[in-house]
Amino acid sequence: MEQTNDPLQAAGLVPPEKLVFELSEPGLCAVDLPAGDVPAADRTRAIPSRLLADSPPPLPEIGELDLVRHYTRLAHRLFSVDGNFYPLGSCTMKYNPKITERVSRLAGLVNIHPCQPETDAQGILELLYHLRVLLGEIAGLPEVTLQPCAGAHGEMTGLMIISAYHRRRNEHRPVVLAPDTAHGTNPASCSMCGRFAQTVASRPDGRVDLADLKQKVNRQTAALMLTNPNTAGLFDPQIAEIAEILHDNGALLYMDGANMNALLGIARPGDFGVDVMHFNTHKTFSTPHGCGGPGAGPVAVSAALSEFLPGPQVVKQQDGSYGWAAPGPDSIGRVRSFYGQINVLVRAYAYIRALGPGGLRQVSEKAVLSANYLAARLKDHYKLPFNPPFAHEFILVPEFQQYEVTELDVAKRLIDYGIHPPTMSWPVAHCLMIEPTECESLATLDGFVEAMIRIAGEAQTRPEVLHHAPLTTPVHRLDEVTAARKPDLCWQPPSRESEMRGDRFTEEESIKKP
Repeated sequence: MEQTNDPLQAAGLVPPEKLVFELSEPGLCAVDLPAGDVPAADRTRAIPSRLLADSPPPLPEIGELDLVRHYTRLAHRLFSVDGNFYPLGSCTMKYNPKITERVSRLAGLVNIHPCQPETDAQGILELLYHLRVLLGEIAGLPEVTLQPCAGAHGEMTGLMIISAYHRRRNEHRPVVLAPDTAHGTNPASCSMCGRFAQTVASRPDGRVDLADLKQKVNRQTAALMLTNPNTAGLFDPQIAEIAEILHDNGALLYMDGANMNALLGIARPGDFGVDVMHFNTHKTFSTPHGCGGPGAGPVAVSAALSEFLPGPQVVKQQDGSYGWAAPGPDSIGRVRSFYGQINVLVRAYAYIRALGPGGLRQVSEKAVLSANYLAARLKDHYKLPFNPPFAHEFILVPEFQQYEVTELDVAKRLIDYGIHPPTMSWPVAHCLMIEPTECESLATLDGFVEAMIRIAGEAQTRPEVLHHAPLTTPVHRLDEVTAARKPDLCWQPPSRESEMRGDRFTEEESIKKP
């Protein structure tokens, strides 16, 4: 067969996977449950009749092998960091080392109970104490709490600490400033803490407009929430001056640590004036991304804010053992039960200890190198709204309006190349935010560049392909707005007409298909 470089012809179109209900055959079974070891009960007497269904639920009946193959095929269609390049700017989707996964599953950690006495939990207390010390050294700040269970939770905790600080000084400061490139969680955290977010403008080069900041900061200002490097992938060299402006007005500088993975071992926020910051452990220390599940967002603070930290705090006692220090009278109180998200914190600790100071610095150096390499190779094919050098991520704009090709078209077409689309249309309209991370090989980065260059060519010569992409997936371009507003969650057997029509289409038929 003649070889081709066209991914559509090379891969072919993937047929839809049938639902497990469609695979069901009466009488088949994939499980063999053991006999019950408790006396049988009469369900009609144990459960009120009004709560009993008229018939058993219509669960699928399928053999074990078919069931395993079904879910294996579905698993292979998932985009994941372990299976695909995932350049999702701002969210930092990067590889989770398997050694940290193994460590987090050690029996002594998995089987520990949060209510065990301190004397019986010295191992985990020692780990948490050393993690707290390491994070403080990385941040350049003396105290850290491990309680928050996500980055946004860390933001809220940081603002609660800031509020307690001003309240202790009998000052009413209801306003929190945030640049127009701030993460969306920043104003949300302000609202949760009863503060009002006010936007500070950015200059054309993407950095904070100091004139606008000086005009807006006053005795009503509690803090500025700043991400540095910001979401455009730009480090703001004015950071020390920004901190001075705030401190001169009695306000504090909060750093959103979302992009700390660009600074590891290179710069410490506490050294350039930050008063409080949070870590996103999945972004900086390669723990699994929370996505609504377990996460961790430790918060580091200056000495002046340490008395307001949530308690209790894990400490090393004079006899060398480890325990909990009761919260002081000015503490904001607990923000999380027990020890925090232990399984995530263990992974972060293992990652830091495995790499060491030199390895952590290499993480940031390679992340920065990878981003600037991609930007340099793509600058002749896409517009760069800001000038390099960039930090760990950068944004580009597909300027194909004359071909009616949008950033969504480019993003959807990347799926056909086995690449997860980047973040779209933020913080600049119609942009793609690209973050390669430090994990990817040069071959992977070059493959991404080749895909992006090819897509840029298709936008000019075959725009209809991009308009209907992706074409190599079981379903084609979806109406995402309608799907979100009018979800159809009920399955019905296919009609005779659809079965006769079949599942596969050629590329030309796919393009014409509405």
